[in-house]
Amino acid sequence: MKNPHDVAPELLPALRRFPTVALDRRPVLLFARAATRLSRTRRYDGVTIDIVADGDVKVRLYSPTGTASGAGMLWIHGGGTVAGEPVMDDLMLADVVRDLGIVVASIEYRRAPEHPYPAPLDDCAAGWLWLRRNAERLGVDPTRLAIGGESAGGGLAASLTQRLHDEGLPEPCAQWLMCPMLDDRTVIRADIDERAHPVWNNRNNRFGWRSYLGTEPGSEIVSHGAVPARRSDLSGLPPAWIGVGGVDLFADEDLEYARRLREAGVPVTVDLVDGAPHGFQSWGAGTRLALAYLARAREWLGQALGTGRASSRQKA
Repeated sequence: MKNPHDVAPELLPALRRFPTVALDRRPVLLFARAATRLSRTRRYDGVTIDIVADGDVKVRLYSPTGTASGAGMLWIHGGGTVAGEPVMDDLMLADVVRDLGIVVASIEYRRAPEHPYPAPLDDCAAGWLWLRRNAERLGVDPTRLAIGGESAGGGLAASLTQRLHDEGLPEPCAQWLMCPMLDDRTVIRADIDERAHPVWNNRNNRFGWRSYLGTEPGSEIVSHGAVPARRSDLSGLPPAWIGVGGVDLFADEDLEYARRLREAGVPVTVDLVDGAPHGFQSWGAGTRLALAYLARAREWLGQALGTGRASSRQKA
């Protein structure tokens, strides 16, 4: 992986407005949670957003107002397993819904450290089963459903896909993983521990994994069901798209997971964006680099779901 300071010049202005904070300090974590929770819902042309609560399942439901394609996706937000809310992905998911004509259910899950593994993953599994049960009502073909997520949500999406496979439950037709948090063992890599990775560094990574696992990350007692990269056999899983920035802390683990999927016979598409730090598609959403990346991501998802639609924004 490149020197983490080698950030693409066009991302630098946005990056300066998005400083790295120490989430292992309780006041900082609480402030980060509150700031996200106070995000306001905006209106997006061609998309309706509804909050749906059904028993223990709560989702933020995005639906196209135009012609629907009959496909859908369960989305899992990021936040290192300790922060984040579904609302923070409104802009990106509105583009997905509008371009592809799909329904997206973004699951609200319990967060660590108050609720360690398996609680967040259990909530995501409940959200998947809810989406399957309600597919007909939502106008969605249950065989054309993907599971996607960003950062910690991408890790949960990969873990959920593995769980469904192991339990013989209906699986997604595709995995859509943005800068996924896949391997707790990254926290014990001395060669990267002191690098100043922008946005999400190994200090925050250690706190996130310790909070989620309820034990020390990188140890031998960690449950393999909690960590996607610890799974020894990746064969039989659905096709995957993995996107990550070249100066993201997760770049190495994401590329290694993609390599292992490919070796196991799973179709994999990797989009490695040179000079991009963690989550650049969110905090740098208006940049050429982010727009092109998201257009390519939507293009792949549309093909995987058989929507017959191309992204409305030009690929680069």
